[in-house]
Amino acid sequence: MKKILITLSLTLISVVSAWAQRFAYVDSDYILKHVPEYASSQKQLAALSEQFQREVDGRFQEIDRLYKAYQADQVLMTGDMKKRREAEIVDKEKAAKDFQRSKFGPDGELAQRSTSLVKPIQDRIAKAVQAVAEDESLDMIFDKNSEVMMLYANPRYDKSALVITRLGLKPGVLAK
Repeated sequence: MKKILITLSLTLISVVSAWAQRFAYVDSDYILKHVPEYASSQKQLAALSEQFQREVDGRFQEIDRLYKAYQADQVLMTGDMKKRREAEIVDKEKAAKDFQRSKFGPDGELAQRSTSLVKPIQDRIAKAVQAVAEDESLDMIFDKNSEVMMLYANPRYDKSALVITRLGLKPGVLAK
């Protein structure tokens, strides 16, 4: 009997404490659209990506040109000449792929630049979210756009505008 009462008591306490928890959510895409520095950083990253892509494309076009020239001259070459030209093409292709990886790879220049531009913005938003959570006495704030699936959210729990205000921005004015 004692065990049943203890189990009932613990269940009741956990139910009551679950009701006492306060949740909210934010829409990170909506917030980021209001941060002018984010839009600026995205433009910089797009321009840098285009520049890198042009450089990579140029290297692969050069390799393609060398290969076509090799095919055209192949009949007139000795075995040794063929090996040298093939090695040259293979070396240039390897160098182009290494260059591409150095620019676009997970640890590449574009990823590093993205981190250096976006991380301070993310940190600022995280601090604003934490401040809103503390001000509103919230236990948890979810991101509507993250991997956590949110099937329904009552708009009264959307704290995105408060986060934008906490960042010193105006919720109705989108960054360009």
